Amino acid sequence: MSGHADIATIDKINKRIRLCDYLAVAQLYLRDDFLLERPLETTDIKPRLLGHWGTCHGINVAYANLKSYFADDPNYTFVLGPGHGFPALQANLWLDGELEKVDPRATVDAAGIEYICKNFSWPDGFPSHASPYTPGIITEGGELGYALANAYGMALGHPEKTIAVLIGDGELETATALDSLNLRNLLAGPSNGKILPILHLNGYKISAPTIYARKSEREMNELVRGFGFTPIWIDSEDTEGFQLALEKKLEAPFYILASEKGYGGPNRHHVAHQIPLKNPATDKTELQELEDWLKSYHVEELFDKEKGVLL
Repeated sequence: MSGHADIATIDKINKRIRLCDYLAVAQLYLRDDFLLERPLETTDIKPRLLGHWGTCHGINVAYANLKSYFADDPNYTFVLGPGHGFPALQANLWLDGELEKVDPRATVDAAGIEYICKNFSWPDGFPSHASPYTPGIITEGGELGYALANAYGMALGHPEKTIAVLIGDGELETATALDSLNLRNLLAGPSNGKILPILHLNGYKISAPTIYARKSEREMNELVRGFGFTPIWIDSEDTEGFQLALEKKLEAPFYILASEKGYGGPNRHHVAHQIPLKNPATDKTELQELEDWLKSYHVEELFDKEKGVLL
C-alpha cells in the first residue's frame, strides 16, 4: 500500500473490527442465539460470566489494521501483550482459520461461531485468558510484561522479520516491559528484524487509571524519544490514519494507539475492565442493553449462515 489508504481497504478493515468486536461480546455472554436470530432470552446467557471486555476493541483495531497492511508479508508476526483480552484474539484466530488448524471444531462458519462462543470460559472449553491451547502462545495471558522482550528475541538474527507488538498501558508499568524498551539501543541493526511497538493507551488498568494515560502528550513523546524511538499517535477510530501511520518509513517508530477503555460497550460502562453488564441473566433491563449492544454491530451485514463471512 502506498500514498493513501483506499476506501475499499478501509471498509474491509472496519468490517473486520466490527465482526471481531461482536464475536468478543458473544463469547463473553452467550450460550445460545449466537447470531441474534431472535430476541435474546435469559436462558441464552451463560450462568457465570468470566472474561475481559475493556481491551478487546483496541486489540481488534490493531490486529485488523496490521493484518491488512502486512497481508503480503510472510515474515510479519503479531505479538499480543494483554492476553487477558482473549476473546478478541480468539475471534481473529477463528476468522483467519488459524484456530481451525489446531481445533477442527473451530470451523469458519456458523457452527464454528457457536463452538467458540459457547465454549469460551466454559467447562472443558477455552480459558478467559490466552493459554497454551491458543496457537502461538508462549506465556499465560495474564502474565503481563514480556511481550516486547519476546519480540526482540524473535527478531534476533532474523533481519527478514517484522514484528508488531501490542503493549497495554498498564502492562508498560511493569518493570520488565519498561526495561525492555532499552533493547532498541542494544539490538537495532541490519542483522536483526524490525520491531514495531504499539502502546494501547486506553487509560485504565483493572481498578485505577494508568500512569501513562495521565501524562501529557509532550511527556509521552519525550519518554518515547528518550528510549530512541519516534512517537506516532493514532486515534483508534481513524482507520485511514492508522494505515497512513504504518506507511511512515521511520527507523524506530513507536505507535501510541489512543482509545477509550471498553469502547463500543454500553455508554455508562466505557471504562469497564472485565464484564460491563454483570446480570443480564436475571435483570431484564441489562438483557435489553446487551441485545442493543450486540445489535449495534449489525452482524447480519458481516456474516451469513449460508454464505459465511461477508468481508
